[in-house]
Amino acid sequence: MAKKAFITGITGQDGSYLSELLLEKGYEVYGLVRRVAFEDEMNRMGRLIHIKDKLHLIPGSLESFPSIYKAIADVSPDEVYHLAAQSYVSYSFEDEFSTLNSNINGTHYILSACKNLVPKVKFYFAASSEQFGQVKVVPQNEETPFHPRSPYGISKVAGFELTRNYREGYNMFACSGILFNHESPRRGLEFVTRKITSHVAKIKLGLADHLELGNLDAKRDWGHAKEYVQAMWLMLQQDTPDDYVVATGESHSVREFVKIACTHLGLDYRKVVKVNPKFYRPAEVNVLQGDASKAKKKLGIDFKVSFEALVKEMVDHDLELCKSRMR
Repeated sequence: MAKKAFITGITGQDGSYLSELLLEKGYEVYGLVRRVAFEDEMNRMGRLIHIKDKLHLIPGSLESFPSIYKAIADVSPDEVYHLAAQSYVSYSFEDEFSTLNSNINGTHYILSACKNLVPKVKFYFAASSEQFGQVKVVPQNEETPFHPRSPYGISKVAGFELTRNYREGYNMFACSGILFNHESPRRGLEFVTRKITSHVAKIKLGLADHLELGNLDAKRDWGHAKEYVQAMWLMLQQDTPDDYVVATGESHSVREFVKIACTHLGLDYRKVVKVNPKFYRPAEVNVLQGDASKAKKKLGIDFKVSFEALVKEMVDHDLELCKSRMR
């Protein structure tokens, strides 16, 4: 009998890659989707269109406990992957209330529903490197103290602690993956990496003349989302639940990212990039770099896509996307 997986955030970058992976492994894949998404499937579920007929999509909202409870009761999943969140860090400063409410309460709701309905379920929580924030140690691992510097980071620390509490307090198989930045052509346009690659493509085609960015010297540990979802699945295949850092172990600046993107299309980033102070965060996080030694040893993760290859893949995708819209 096929295993059943339930995914929140299934329409996002990670959710779409995870859905593909689980379908390949023979799972029945269920996903929670806002009802409004069914009214505009191409725009709101575009990442899933190619596999939509193979998925079981359930209308619901993370902000409603009855909605979550009913979905878990109806599906009775073997594995739950809680990926949904207001995940745009900069926006969390603009609307901290909805970020905290949605991210913290949503995590609590789904954990509570699982505890009461499917206590033997294997649960994955999408934690974040933004939990580390103002770091005093580089690189960061599972023992590094948290010092979040945004409402988003704070909400993820709360979700991490809720997950740990349900594991220790109720003996649930509950894991957190502390994933460092992971990108792909499916990344949302509001994120800085996709903002860079989409604008560089437009500049190359004469559709824009410059790109405005904030802190070019902020450094992040960037990997490929398609590879990182494999780590999520592996966490739930272990005999005992635990928390894991997932990262490449390398950090690169925003400046390096935009330089590679521009050079790939024959552009000089110094001539097209303008620094705009409005894109600086109220509280900056300067360096994030992960130490995934534990995950490599216990899960056997091995990432193949290099930083440069990731950037070029995203640029090529956005260039083709722009060209197709011009035809």
